[in-house]
Amino acid sequence: MAYIEQHSAGFPTPVRIGLIGSGWMGAFHGESIARRVPGAVLAAVADPNVDSAASVAAQLGTAKVTADAADIMADPDIDAVIIASPARFHASLIAQAAAAGKHVFCEKPAAQSLEELDAALFAVDAAGVHFQIGFNRRYATDFQAAKKDLAGGIVGEPQLLRSLTRDPGTGSIGHAARIPAWTIFLETLIHDFDTLNWFNEGAEPVEVYAVADALVEPGLRDQGFLDTAVVTIRYSNGALAVAEANFSALYGYDVRGEVFGSKGMVQAGRPTETAALRYTAEGLSAETPRLNVELFRDAYTDELADFAAAVRARRDGTQRPSGAFTLTPGAADARRALAMALACIESVQQGGPVAVPAVSSNSAVSSNSKAGV
Repeated sequence: MAYIEQHSAGFPTPVRIGLIGSGWMGAFHGESIARRVPGAVLAAVADPNVDSAASVAAQLGTAKVTADAADIMADPDIDAVIIASPARFHASLIAQAAAAGKHVFCEKPAAQSLEELDAALFAVDAAGVHFQIGFNRRYATDFQAAKKDLAGGIVGEPQLLRSLTRDPGTGSIGHAARIPAWTIFLETLIHDFDTLNWFNEGAEPVEVYAVADALVEPGLRDQGFLDTAVVTIRYSNGALAVAEANFSALYGYDVRGEVFGSKGMVQAGRPTETAALRYTAEGLSAETPRLNVELFRDAYTDELADFAAAVRARRDGTQRPSGAFTLTPGAADARRALAMALACIESVQQGGPVAVPAVSSNSAVSSNSKAGV
């Protein structure tokens, strides 16, 4: 299928990015590229729902629209892709993009099994393209501040870690029956797993023990729906971690992280939108964010700016400046977090602790992980 030409774009920018998937997250990423990431342009939008793709493209001034992602892969004018399709298509699209020589930014999870992911990352490694996974918390200001302290040794050796995600809700989940099985691990807690791995960098997760239930929507428990989970994690350096999630926090979107170490403690995140507090006769209150794109608006933008900068450096043969700590989440990070999520599923099914497969077992992941530094 050929592009549907809408109007002339005329963006003379050095990094041209094609968007695959025009749903909620894809549309927001497209807007970030088109309006908030200097030096990048949204060059094309692909979605099997071509009306959705055309609507997003029209709003963002993009001329190229298609129902077939293969058109973006075959387009010589496109340098890179953002994959924001449903998760079941991620691994295949990563492999196709890599084979076409496109640099890849993929929303989490990068695959639904380690076998799928390994095949996709072998394609990335063979093509020598840049790969980045959408773990946006690394780009939030307070999480970076915590990471800087950890990298500087201020907290000492990590001993206890914690990360939580509480999605905003109303006490019920109207679309719960449509949520895919194991979403709480594969698409929610996977962020917490990466946060913990990043905060405890240099150590490997070796074992998880997950407990989960349907406490918000108990009527769906027999159908396998899960909306509440707690995971304990044991790391190779002896540190212990807890990750927790719930799909319905009445007070708003709540994401936090914490590391307690031999010299002190550092925390990141807060449930309030700003540090401003309201003191009235009704008590103490504060505004809280209700959407991920509210709480992490700048982080979503900065992760794509980082991706565009990496693509530009690869293409132009320039050296990117090194930072005080590892930032960009790459292949090894994608695999490590997915391995933890899958081990959690197994743990729930078995009712006990489960070992986490080591990232080092995959040579392509090990070599490609350098691209994510």
